[in-house]
Amino acid sequence: MKKLSILIYGALAYLIFLIAFLYAIGFVGNIGVPKTIDSGAETSLPNAILINAALLSLFALQHSVMARPAFKRWFTSIIGTAMERSTYVLLSSVALCLLYWQWQPITVIIWKVENNTISSIVTGIFFMGWLVVLLSTFMINHFELFGLKQIVDNLKNKQTPNPKFQTNYFYKIVRHPIMLGFIIAFWQHLL
Repeated sequence: MKKLSILIYGALAYLIFLIAFLYAIGFVGNIGVPKTIDSGAETSLPNAILINAALLSLFALQHSVMARPAFKRWFTSIIGTAMERSTYVLLSSVALCLLYWQWQPITVIIWKVENNTISSIVTGIFFMGWLVVLLSTFMINHFELFGLKQIVDNLKNKQTPNPKFQTNYFYKIVRHPIMLGFIIAFWQHLL
């Protein structure tokens, strides 16, 4: 029963991640979601910068601390190895959802593209960035990265081996293609 509970927990954590990831596309691109990067009650520019910096820092802190080997050793001694990655994914997704909810719009226009052709190209680059993010997860092992392999191995009474560093496909070109994809997608919003 415990192994089945861990499987359900991991599957729910992945589902919440998937929703948060898809919402991120709409949030940053101002596409089809109720709250976007540019919507919500406006506040002063210094207030918005302070709140948004705090939200980004919270996500970065959670993301970085939980990724450290010392934290992982301590954390797995409490919850076990099968749930560690799923919990990391779940808490990262919760931090993102908090960011979406509390984000303060900054209405200053840095630059603007008014030509429809160029605007379509920029939108294409935006979606290309998200595609780079998604494809990059599969190039290293999407299911292990998001905790699914660990929960299935646990159900089968198998020990998940430590992931090996891989330098295939995009990883031969750039050190962190997932972050590159995010930069490409987020940069589009400045237009």
